[in-house]
Amino acid sequence: MATRLSLSRSAHFCFKHTCPLSRPFTSKNLLQCRICPLWSSSFSLCLHTFRKSTSPNNHPSKSVTVRSFCPSPVSISDSYFKMSIASDDNPLLKDFEFPPFNVIEAKHVRPGIRALLKQAEEDLEVLEKTVEPTWPKLVEPLEKIIDRLTVVWGAVNHLKSVKDNPELRSAIEEVQPEKIAFYLKLGQSKPIYNAFKAIRESPDWDSLSDARKRIVESQIKEAVLSGIALEDDKREQFNKIEQELAKLSQKFEENVLDSTKKFEKLITDKKDIDGLPATALGLAAQTAVSKGHEKATAEDGPWIITLDAPSYMSVMQHAKNRTLREEVYRAYINRASSGDLDNTEIINQILKLRLEKAKLLGYSNYAQVSMAMKMATVEKAEELLEKLRSASWDPAVKDLEDLKDFCKSQGSPEADDLNHWDITFWSERLRESKYELNEEELRPYFSLPRVMNGLFNLVNMLFGINVEPADGLAPVWNNDVRFYRVNDSSGSPIAYFYFDPYSRPSEKRGGAWMDEVVSRSRVLSRDGANARLPVAHMVCNQMPPVGDKPSLMTFREVETVFHEFGHALQHMLTKQDEGLVAGIRGVEWDAVELPSQFMENWCYHRDTLMGIAKHYETGETLPEDIYQKLLAAKTFRAGTLSLRQLRFATVDLELHAKYVPGGSESIYCVDRRVSKRTQVLPPLPDDKFLASFSHIFAGGYAAGYYSYKWAEVLSADAFSAFEDVGLENEKAVKETGQRFRETVLALGGGKAPLEVFVQFRGREPSPEPLLRHNGLLPVTSSA
Repeated sequence: MATRLSLSRSAHFCFKHTCPLSRPFTSKNLLQCRICPLWSSSFSLCLHTFRKSTSPNNHPSKSVTVRSFCPSPVSISDSYFKMSIASDDNPLLKDFEFPPFNVIEAKHVRPGIRALLKQAEEDLEVLEKTVEPTWPKLVEPLEKIIDRLTVVWGAVNHLKSVKDNPELRSAIEEVQPEKIAFYLKLGQSKPIYNAFKAIRESPDWDSLSDARKRIVESQIKEAVLSGIALEDDKREQFNKIEQELAKLSQKFEENVLDSTKKFEKLITDKKDIDGLPATALGLAAQTAVSKGHEKATAEDGPWIITLDAPSYMSVMQHAKNRTLREEVYRAYINRASSGDLDNTEIINQILKLRLEKAKLLGYSNYAQVSMAMKMATVEKAEELLEKLRSASWDPAVKDLEDLKDFCKSQGSPEADDLNHWDITFWSERLRESKYELNEEELRPYFSLPRVMNGLFNLVNMLFGINVEPADGLAPVWNNDVRFYRVNDSSGSPIAYFYFDPYSRPSEKRGGAWMDEVVSRSRVLSRDGANARLPVAHMVCNQMPPVGDKPSLMTFREVETVFHEFGHALQHMLTKQDEGLVAGIRGVEWDAVELPSQFMENWCYHRDTLMGIAKHYETGETLPEDIYQKLLAAKTFRAGTLSLRQLRFATVDLELHAKYVPGGSESIYCVDRRVSKRTQVLPPLPDDKFLASFSHIFAGGYAAGYYSYKWAEVLSADAFSAFEDVGLENEKAVKETGQRFRETVLALGGGKAPLEVFVQFRGREPSPEPLLRHNGLLPVTSSA
């Protein structure tokens, strides 16, 4: 997952996330992060524990000298300079180099955001009166107007994701309509819209850089999608829809978070958790201690099981107690689907309003609206999904047959009646048997400090950058958060990022994501000479240190860290100075997962993995035979895993392209219908996973979940360029890495993603490398 900044069509996602990255400064889309699907599913997952880490990585939040994000005070930005002097009591209104995460509180949100909105409104009025169709008189002041509000709102919403509390929720909910109203006014500004059109129609158009042309064309299209062409009454209706969608999406995500936290299973008899590994027992006991069972221990309990990722997955993978697995599984797929936290009607309302919005804009369905700013069309996305489905179906059928045969060979009583709560458990046993791999036994080889060091060594080799700790330079929101500086080969800083690795289920939403704090920008240079440096944050939800052990990671969690850092690299290594298309900004949504999924491939690279995988106690390197087994296991159940993602992508498109809200078919009926072609083992009749499908109802993936597969084609093909030159040929790998950096990572949204890919790869992308990597060649017959 990454995040995107766009002040455009996604105002209804303003309060949150998932995996990250669009066109800024048009109307309604704020800093938003998106959940990556990771290894779990489309659902956000997190670890439930309240412990205070005593890891040596802890560091206190230190005070810092605060400086302005803004350039030297001139014209529009001068007002922010004056505001900071008069607002010493509100950290949101002070000038700062890095957001004061350690002191921002809910009480600051209402007055802070309202003051910024008031100033932005005044500056917008000035711009509309003085605007000319030139870069200095249109684009530069526009970027200045919106930047401070974007940065501050992003910081506030980030805190909601990582340090949630009722007071902060309430404050954001109260000012959100006012903020959306401003972005709507901005996106529907006729003077600004006309000025952009005048630039496009001017004699100087051909002389503009690719990046500037992309900005102009994007702003014009975004304005149309923001309702600028609508008549007064229709525009008013459009704006009401945007406000209501924002409220509904926020409520959806809060219900998911609250229902996930609500489930707790107290276990006192050790035989009921037979099979759970020591790490899971330690976590369950630690959770019990946090819930008032002060004497709980890993050995003797009591233990508390939750729906947070490490707890949930440990039960599904390892608990021999089939009844426990069923209870936890049913609770998981029915989150936010009943009682006061039921999202069903919220989904119906969201789909109804999205369809109304699409028709107001002249589209037949919301999927067409979504695709208007993407690489794909609805037809092209469906074509890709079907191609991958047909290649995945027969392997997935064989996966289930192999699992049943294995169960019978083990004398399992459920062999002839495998259900969903059995699949993960027996898949893990089969994987252990087939490859002699035990994921829990691998944890000691993947301690977080070594994983991060290995990751930093890799990007140094590939891209010529150096990552170094900079703890204390910037305020942080939790003592476990690390802060890093990214330097170029000469040692000069080019970017910064925060890393928040551990789960805190009492206050932090689940999943993993990357988002921007500030972007690279020439206009917002602090010294007038050098572009402002980008700052990112990267958030995961892995198991925290338990006792005196460091955070020990599963191999999938290692892949997750690499994935999110891929997003961060595209944000931080941009060489694009035009702020509106720098880094992850302006990159089409269905291309933005390219760098993240690309980075996952390096987890299987021998030198990288062997540099990471060292036993945290003995220092012993992962044995060669285990490495070979990891490689062999890479395509284990690939057909099944592919179909899982295709189910999510297909039901998303069905709901946004064909579904009629309020008709004879319910949303759950749509999912069951889609599952007939995308799931070998049909979902349970009471499966209501859609009620917690945050990607499409509270994130940026509405009619866009296919983007993961679309970008997977791009990323697999990009990695095949390294395979072509030989992964053990370090000189050639470095040269290819530099080319990747200078294209995919450097150009940002300043060039169309297909052009960027061709510039790197020398040709258009092919799906063959993805199918080959997944072990799904040759393409088999469909179901």
